[in-house]
Amino acid sequence: MAIPSPPHVPIIGVIGGIGSGKSAVTRWVAEHANVLRIDADQMGHVALRMGNVKQSLQQRFGDDILDESGEIRRGVLAQRVFGDSEDQKTARRDLEQIVHPAIEQQIVDAIADGVEQGCEAVLLDAAVLLEAGWRRRCDAVVFVDASDDVRERRVAARNGWSLAELQRREASQLGLSDKRNQSDIVISNEADDDRGGRELLDFLLRNWGICCKPLSNSSQQS
Repeated sequence: MAIPSPPHVPIIGVIGGIGSGKSAVTRWVAEHANVLRIDADQMGHVALRMGNVKQSLQQRFGDDILDESGEIRRGVLAQRVFGDSEDQKTARRDLEQIVHPAIEQQIVDAIADGVEQGCEAVLLDAAVLLEAGWRRRCDAVVFVDASDDVRERRVAARNGWSLAELQRREASQLGLSDKRNQSDIVISNEADDDRGGRELLDFLLRNWGICCKPLSNSSQQS
């Protein structure tokens, strides 16, 4: 059954390679404008704690993916689904069929809550937005770009991943060139500052009239 869409505000999908800094860019905009930021990766963590999702994953992948408290052992699951073997590709598709609907329902609910609270737009930060078919919910898709060297440095500092691990994880997603080609705009986030956020906010201003929140009286006086 299709998940119904909530009342409409502009929904902007934000994608990019691992370590491109799309989360930092969307957080900056959410801090400076009246927009709702949705972190689909975080919703994926929530989905893995849902009873029906855990049950389906246990049936598909076996009891050993659960720890002593009955929670998903994400490292064990990752070993099953990230890689180039046919078994891993099949396992990844099965995982997505179980988890993606649970994530999408959370996204729909979050958008509805944001609309009710008066947000002017939604930024959907979702690495697998195109693969999961969530583009149909978006008015535009933004690709956040950064060089391979910068992305490698960021994931090493953030996750402790080697280049090989980054490449293994990224191989499970749509290629970067395909993501760029399917996006409406490319934003550079090469530097670790707020330029990427400002560029994204400018895109929202030009297309939907969304601008920075007005400064509070206390801020104006400081």
